[in-house]
Amino acid sequence: MLKRFKRNPILEPIKEHTWEEQLVYNTGAIYLGGKVHLLYRGRDKKHVSCFGYASSKDGFHIDERLPEPVFSPQSEKDCLGCEDPRITKMGATLYIPYTAFGIIPGIKQERKKTSVQIALTSISVDDFLNHRWNFTKRLYPMPRVFNKDCVILPEKFEGKYVIYHRIPPHIWVCYSDDLIGWYDHNIMMTPEEEWEFFKIGAGPPPIKTEKGWLFIYHGVSRDQRYSLGFAFLDLEDPRKVIYRHPEPILEAKEKWELEGMVPNVVFTCGAVLKDGEVFVYYGGGDTRIGVATAPLTEFFKLAGL
Repeated sequence: MLKRFKRNPILEPIKEHTWEEQLVYNTGAIYLGGKVHLLYRGRDKKHVSCFGYASSKDGFHIDERLPEPVFSPQSEKDCLGCEDPRITKMGATLYIPYTAFGIIPGIKQERKKTSVQIALTSISVDDFLNHRWNFTKRLYPMPRVFNKDCVILPEKFEGKYVIYHRIPPHIWVCYSDDLIGWYDHNIMMTPEEEWEFFKIGAGPPPIKTEKGWLFIYHGVSRDQRYSLGFAFLDLEDPRKVIYRHPEPILEAKEKWELEGMVPNVVFTCGAVLKDGEVFVYYGGGDTRIGVATAPLTEFFKLAGL
C-alpha cells in the first residue's frame, strides 16, 4: 500500500564521514516547526553506530544534514553502538528510546560478553530545534534484558507512561511512572501471519488519529525477510488492538532493499503525519534510508474504520 518516493534512497553513507561511511539506516522521525527531523543511525567500518541528524521541509528531499554525529556511545553499556532511535514528543520534551549494544561489565577481557538492551534519553524541543545536543543522562530501564524496538506512546494512559517493546517473538506492553521502573508486562501482539511468522516488533511511536492509534510494525518471515504491517489501537485503551491488517504494506522489492548489508529488509523506526499523508522512513537492506507514503484515509479504508 505504501508508495515509494521515486528518488529513493534519500540518505546514503558519506565516505568522507568516517562515523557513517559504511551504513545509514533505521531513522527516528518527528515533524516540528514545518520540518521533518530525522535522527538516523550511521555505522563506521568498525561496526559501531552513532546517531546523525538531517531534516526535510517537504518530507522527501534532504535540506540539511550535519557532518558530525549528535549522539554517540558513552560507556560500556553502549560502547559497541547506539542503534535504532525512536522519537516521542510529550509536552516540551522529546523522549528517545534506542537499543544499546555494549558489553557486560565485570567480565575478564578474554571472556567479555555482549549485551543488547533498551536505553532511553531525552532532550527539550527547544534544544533539539536549535541544534543544542543537550541529551539527558542515559537510562537502562531493563538492565541486561535482551530487548529491542521500544516505543513510547505520546500520551499517558491512566496517569502512566505506556511503552511497547519486543522480547522475541512478541510485542509487549508495559507501564512506568517515571520511565525508570517498568511493570505489568503483557504480550499485546504475537506473530500470526506467514510474513511475520518468526517475530514482530514495533516500528515508530503510534500516531494518534480520530479512529485510533495507528501502529506500524515490522514482521520477519521464516526465511528472514523483513516487511512492514499496521494495526490500530483503541484511543481509550492503547493496550487493545481494534484492527490488525493481515498483509504487509511494504516489502523489500527494490534492488537496494533486496541487497545491502542485510538483504531483504525494510525496517522503520520513524513515521510522521503531514498534511493528511503518512510518511514512513525506513532502512533498506540495512544500508540506506528511503521514504514511502500513503494517505491516512487509506489506512482507515483498509481497516474498515
